Amino acid sequence: MTVYDARRAAVFRPTLRLRLTLLNGILLVGAGLVLVILAYILVDGALKPADQLQPGTRVVLADGSEVDAHQWQTELVDAAEWELLTRGSLALLLIGIVGVAGAYVVAGRALRPLQRVTTTAQRLTGETLDARINYDGADDEVSELAKTFDAMLDRIGEAFETQKRFVANASHELRTPLAVMRTEVDVTLDDPEADVEEYRRMATVVRDASMRANALVESLLLLARTEAQAGRRLGRKVGTDLATGVTVAMSAMGKEIKRLGLSVDTDLKPANVVGDPGLLERLAGNLIENAVRYNHLSGRIWVRTGTDDTLAWLVVGNTGFEVASPDVPALFEPFRRGGRERTGARGSGLGLSIVRAVCDAHGGGVSAVALDGGGLEVTVSLPAAAVTPLLSGTAAVKPAAR
Repeated sequence: MTVYDARRAAVFRPTLRLRLTLLNGILLVGAGLVLVILAYILVDGALKPADQLQPGTRVVLADGSEVDAHQWQTELVDAAEWELLTRGSLALLLIGIVGVAGAYVVAGRALRPLQRVTTTAQRLTGETLDARINYDGADDEVSELAKTFDAMLDRIGEAFETQKRFVANASHELRTPLAVMRTEVDVTLDDPEADVEEYRRMATVVRDASMRANALVESLLLLARTEAQAGRRLGRKVGTDLATGVTVAMSAMGKEIKRLGLSVDTDLKPANVVGDPGLLERLAGNLIENAVRYNHLSGRIWVRTGTDDTLAWLVVGNTGFEVASPDVPALFEPFRRGGRERTGARGSGLGLSIVRAVCDAHGGGVSAVALDGGGLEVTVSLPAAAVTPLLSGTAAVKPAAR
């Protein structure tokens, strides 16, 4: 893993702490200098009592000597001004030193959470994503930054774990058909009495396993391509009808529907949208395939499409095994099959993940609800063709109101 060190080379650099310290010192010394100048002006203007005496007036000093009043005033003002300047400069210097030192300490304490953020970020790796700042100071801007950083780490950690789980599940799904093919080949080759019929059986098993692996790879590529377009401008944006995709999917699943004895109820009204026809057809196809694949003998499927001024929708429902309501959002995660993971008998578990990604890429949303007695009803909502489609969407998985 590549580790990026945010620290620069060991050279002088104007750190935030240093800049705050210098700014505080400049403001403090500047304020003191203003006070000294103001005191100088006041002293110069106030110590002039001889101006009220007659010219030639003499004053007697404590040592008995007599001097001219105006001369005495000039000497007094000069002495006071010199005293003020020397002691004021010394006080200003001391105040500046103490103020700058205090500002440096205070700035360091105030910026300590930022140092913790930097230290935490430098320590982060794939194995230490659980590290947090856990700032417990005052509820200020620094606290907000620390909490935002912790929340960002929570999202990164969740995405990282999701990615690792996705890779592990994908590896498992791909390994299963490959293991089946290798086992069949090894067993057949090790059998010295294997005849043509046995080799034909082996070839059939290998073909089925390779078709499953190929379908999984195609689904993974479709999911990656669709998610790459989420929040961005679609590669193709043409007018299409969701009802058309339903018709194509029904035709493709006709034999399976007939084999299972499923009854199909359709109410296909125009549902015109603007987007990628291939992705939208795959969306309808995945929903229909899931409705057939996860149904039971002599079950039911119902499909409805329609539109209003702003939204077009596609509703696909089916009977089948029971799904707990809390498990419904997880169905839209990769490799989840009705709460059962890695049960390779029924598809790859990517169907609803692709549906969600297609909805997100088209600025729409998808919701699902578990039905009493078993089965699921999925509702897809996309911007209608009459309005400008959104360029990004959340495709939030939420319970649908019935």
